[in-house]
Amino acid sequence: MNTPTDENVVGRLSTLDRFLPIWIGVAMLVGLLLGRAIPGLNTAIESIQIDGISLPIALGLLIMMYPVLAKVRYDRLDTVTGDRKLLIGSLVLNWVIGPALMFTLAWLMLPDLPEYRTGLIIVGLARCIAMVIIWNDLACGDREAAAVLVAINSVFQIIMFAVLGWFYLSVLPGWLGLEQTTIDASPWQIAKSVLIFLGIPLVAGYLSRRIGERTKGRDWYEQSFIPKIGPWALYGLLFTIVILFSLQGDQIASKPWDVVRIALPLLAYFAVMWGGGYLLGAAMRLGYARTTTLAFTAAGNNFELAIAVAIGTYGATSGQALAGVVGPLIEVPVLVALVYVSLALRRRFPITAAPTTAARNVR
Repeated sequence: MNTPTDENVVGRLSTLDRFLPIWIGVAMLVGLLLGRAIPGLNTAIESIQIDGISLPIALGLLIMMYPVLAKVRYDRLDTVTGDRKLLIGSLVLNWVIGPALMFTLAWLMLPDLPEYRTGLIIVGLARCIAMVIIWNDLACGDREAAAVLVAINSVFQIIMFAVLGWFYLSVLPGWLGLEQTTIDASPWQIAKSVLIFLGIPLVAGYLSRRIGERTKGRDWYEQSFIPKIGPWALYGLLFTIVILFSLQGDQIASKPWDVVRIALPLLAYFAVMWGGGYLLGAAMRLGYARTTTLAFTAAGNNFELAIAVAIGTYGATSGQALAGVVGPLIEVPVLVALVYVSLALRRRFPITAAPTTAARNVR
């Protein structure tokens, strides 16, 4: 299949896709206004949870992730698992460079704010397993590669999150003569986040494709079923954004300078991680689709896990929890902007024979 031109890509975008930055901006504004206009709304939303998992946020993320994971061609995953350069590059970016970079930025830019600093370090340890899938899809990245890298991050997250938290909050600061703190994150708490936010939509997406193709055929599945469920990914994204902003509307409005202080290292982090992922992918000649996937999986973070750990360890009104919440509030607009940067860079990549899904990602 020939790779479509940029003009064809833009021409085939739906109204929802074409004006996505506007819809996201509106969702942010609606969330902030709701949080300010309705007293007790954040408390009411926070109370709708099961075993520490926010049901409204979970609902939004599941609706968002299912359509994207239903698009994955699971019979092509072996083309990704055999790409050692991609897998090793992703592991190094996510589990060596990412946490170390956030630790460095937090200490350099927030030396006088220990609560916010700790919250940001926790954000850096929580590698993305949810929202990155939709950023990758919007940027025409490799869906199969994204599914594999997210699954690998999930396994490493269960194994390494608590260990790295102990290292970056207690051991390394001690070696450097800096203030030490602790983290309380059980393996079950982390595994629960992975099972809910990745496991449920992944199983649903896999079963949808298997059952749909067996009963109706691949042509029907990709030409009839996928177009019907596709827009729901963005509906789920917009719903999640409204919920997140409404939860913290009052805090954001009452502590604007604190939000700015927290935002600065986050902006630097997203820029360095995404740019580093892109440069690494280009240097390894991964092609556009997999370079894009590498960059977005490196830049995103699992905000739900970071917020849950911060609240569980330090309390819902703590500075650590606020830093965790500011994370997605900065990540969403920044990564949306990087989607467009990525699409603009697309023409600079030569068309290669390597198996990618760029040609199949146009909705």
